Amino acid sequence: MSRSQEIAAAAARLVVEEGMEYAAAKRRAVKTLGGAAGRSPLPGNEELEEAVREHIALFCADTQPGELHALRQVALRWMLRLAEFRPHLSGAAWRGTATRWSALHLDLYCDDPKAAEIALINAGVDFDAGSLDRPGGGREPLSVLTLVSPSAVLGEPVTVHLLLHDLDEQRGALKPDAAGRSWRGDLAALQRLMDAAT
Repeated sequence: MSRSQEIAAAAARLVVEEGMEYAAAKRRAVKTLGGAAGRSPLPGNEELEEAVREHIALFCADTQPGELHALRQVALRWMLRLAEFRPHLSGAAWRGTATRWSALHLDLYCDDPKAAEIALINAGVDFDAGSLDRPGGGREPLSVLTLVSPSAVLGEPVTVHLLLHDLDEQRGALKPDAAGRSWRGDLAALQRLMDAAT
């Protein structure tokens, strides 16, 4: 097993069992395995995702499909509620690797990103406002609204991150990965995915 594969396997366990985001899981895995992040060849996100799929198949095959469906139900509810902002589900819930510990990521494409924030305030929804650095830097950070939403199936609240994009960013949002799989999907695509899984 290469060093990169070793890090991916350790990071995959953190993603599945603790709900860690990929970047944080890779850094923790390097520390756990005894090394400096700058000197270790970190696996790419697609390599880590494959390791996550392997971990799920080995250790969570009986529970993960139900947990994924429950998370997608929460996502669907919020996508319907925020339909005017062209929501797209991304992250582990879209890619099929989410467990009960995973947060939901909804990309919103807005004429005015502030409008989504105002809509939540008007609806009486509690949320925290934050930001996220964009890959490659050089542009303003992405505004992120974070809220919690109940899941009767999981019996606990689910963290939902709303990532606020400008409308013109939607054009490049559906580019596939190296294997031809999309990184995100709209309401209709999520509904098809859920129908196919039942």
